[in-house]
Amino acid sequence: MAEKKQTIVIKKIIVSGGGHHGGSWKVALADFMTALMAFFLVMWLVGQSEETKKAVSDYFSTPSVIEYNFQNFGAEITLEKLFLDILNEPLKAFQSFMEPADKTPNLLDMGSTKVVAAYLADQMTDVAKNVTVTPDGYDFDIPDYMLFERGTSTPNANFVKVMDKIKGITTGLKDADIKLTSGLFIQAVPDGSVMSANKVASERFDIVRAKIMASLENNTVNVSGGISVKEKRGEIDPAKLVGFIRVKIAQKEITSDGHKPRKLETLFGPSRVDMSVYDSFVNQISNRKAAEKKDLKQQVDQDLKEETGITDPLMQTE
Repeated sequence: MAEKKQTIVIKKIIVSGGGHHGGSWKVALADFMTALMAFFLVMWLVGQSEETKKAVSDYFSTPSVIEYNFQNFGAEITLEKLFLDILNEPLKAFQSFMEPADKTPNLLDMGSTKVVAAYLADQMTDVAKNVTVTPDGYDFDIPDYMLFERGTSTPNANFVKVMDKIKGITTGLKDADIKLTSGLFIQAVPDGSVMSANKVASERFDIVRAKIMASLENNTVNVSGGISVKEKRGEIDPAKLVGFIRVKIAQKEITSDGHKPRKLETLFGPSRVDMSVYDSFVNQISNRKAAEKKDLKQQVDQDLKEETGITDPLMQTE
């Protein structure tokens, strides 16, 4: 019986672009449009001012706020701020990774009293006295000799430098009240008269207020205040007749969008020196949660006692 001859079948597959229904032209067009956009972006950048070019360059090269906080305030304070931001405003916590470190800060938006205190210590140590930070804001005094010639309203050589420091913590404020007080002793003015002291104190107030107002970035900030002129009879020592400019910054009760502002918080207690920063941070969170749980139980027990007269739920009978 003759062997059956094997049939070999060759199948040819022809790939067609599908004419105008194919997708390859779309990919090519997308590549072309991307290249065209990049070209026009480069051409736009070339034609911009040096200031704009620097701003674009800084955006890609400047360290973020997070990096700045770690470098200047330490890991613990930075972790606390991040924890508070994530807890209260998750989107803002993410945005802080993108913000450049040289962005004008709004200290009332920091969330943590520790962060605000650390920032003030970093920026104002050499010029500010009597610094106080509360959940509603912060205040400090600037000795008058840091800004003005003694007994006058004439700005001295340090005026611009010190005002730049003050504006550094007021410029970025939003939904805030800034209250200024120009303090002066009557004996500090050359003729020692009440009228002269009032005049000098008022002029100082007007100068500082005008500088701060001119630098504000938001129109939701009010700047007000007045003078405080006192007498110190018999005192002639200039060192004991130092006046001041007091700056008190507080959150408004209601923000411009109709919400209550977020208070500055003191989230944790002192850190453990025998632990790493991370372990100490976790330990403080655990302690805080345990304290909150205990407070909640005490509140529930108190409410139950007031409503039923029963001090322990297990003692209740049918």
